[in-house]
Amino acid sequence: MAPYLHHMHRALPVVILLLATCSNNASPDAGSREAGSGTSDPGDTTQLAQYVVGAFADSKGGLWFGTIENGVAHVKDGKISFIDSTYGLPPNGGHGIAESRDGLIWIAGHDGVYLHDPEHPGPVQVLHTTGATVRNDRSGNVWVSTMGRVYRYRDASAGEEFPVPVPAELPTVYSISQRKLVFQMEDSRGNLWFSTDGHGAFRYDGTEWAHFTKADGLCSNTPWAIEEDAQGRIWFACIQAFQPHQTGDGGLCRYDGTSFTTFPDVDGLHHNDLYTLYKDREGNLYSSAVGTGMYRIRGDEFTLFNATDRPDLNGGFGLQAMVQDRKGTLWCGYSGGLFRFDGRGFVNVPRGGPWE
Repeated sequence: MAPYLHHMHRALPVVILLLATCSNNASPDAGSREAGSGTSDPGDTTQLAQYVVGAFADSKGGLWFGTIENGVAHVKDGKISFIDSTYGLPPNGGHGIAESRDGLIWIAGHDGVYLHDPEHPGPVQVLHTTGATVRNDRSGNVWVSTMGRVYRYRDASAGEEFPVPVPAELPTVYSISQRKLVFQMEDSRGNLWFSTDGHGAFRYDGTEWAHFTKADGLCSNTPWAIEEDAQGRIWFACIQAFQPHQTGDGGLCRYDGTSFTTFPDVDGLHHNDLYTLYKDREGNLYSSAVGTGMYRIRGDEFTLFNATDRPDLNGGFGLQAMVQDRKGTLWCGYSGGLFRFDGRGFVNVPRGGPWE
C-alpha cells in the first residue's frame, strides 16, 4: 500500500497546523460511559485503522496511537480502547499526542486540540478548533502549533504564544501549507527547534535565532521531523515541495553545529519523502525511507530493515510514527496499520494484539 501522503496526493498531511478557543462539543450523556470499548479478544484481526499516524507513551505505561478515521487507540495492561467521535473527538484527531504535568492527554489533529483525562474518562475538552499538532519539551511543557503560530502551555489554563521570526513573505515553493510552523523539539543543550513548510528550520538558543534553509545544506525547505542523536548532532527528515510543482528533493541530513551532511549513497535517504525520525532510550536513531524501509542509525552506521509479515499492508514503507514502550519494544504506525518491530522486521498487530 502506498504511503498515506502519496496515496492521498498529500491532500491531508501527517501533521497540519493551526488555532482557536475553548468549548465543549461532546454529547451531554457521554460522561456517563467509560471511554472507548475495551477488548482483549486475541481473535480480533481488525486493523486499528488504514493509517496509524501518531504514537505516544504516557507516564503510566500506556500507549496511544492516533489514526485516520478511527480516533485514538489507548493500550494499557493488555487491553485496547478507543477515544473517538462518541466522546467528542473527530475521527482524524490523533496526529499529535502529548501529556501535561497533570496527567491530561493532549490530542491534536485536523480539527483541533482536545484534552482527555484517563483518570476520569468522559467528553473531551476542546482547546483549539483548527488543525494543529502537539509536542512536549524536556521540561514537560506542551507546545501547540496551529495556524502558523506556536503556543507553550504549562497546563491547559496557562498558555502563551512563542513568537518565531518566520519571514512575512510566503514561500513560493511549499508542500501542504505556506504558513505551517511546528515546534519540533528541545535538544540536550536547551535549544528549541522549529520547522516550516517552505522556509526551512529555526533554532532558538535562549538569546538568538538561527535560520537554516536548503541553501545552508538542508535537503529541502520542508523538514518534516527534527531529532537529536546520542552525539548531540541534529538530524532533519525532509519532504519535497509539490506546490506549485514537485521539486524532487527531500531526504535525510545531519547538522553538527557547523555544517550539514547528506547521504546520497544510502538508498531511500535522498530525493525522497521522509516523515519520521525517532530516538530510542538506547540512543539509536530511526529514520523512515518511503518505498525502501526503516533505517537504524548508530553513530555513522546505517542498517536497513524492510522485512514484513504483511507486505500487502505496509510494503510501501510509509512510516508515519514510532514509540518505544517500557519493555523496549518499538511500535510503528504505518500507512497500512500498526506494526511491532522485533529487531529484524515488522510484525502486524491488529486490534486483538498481542499487546504484551
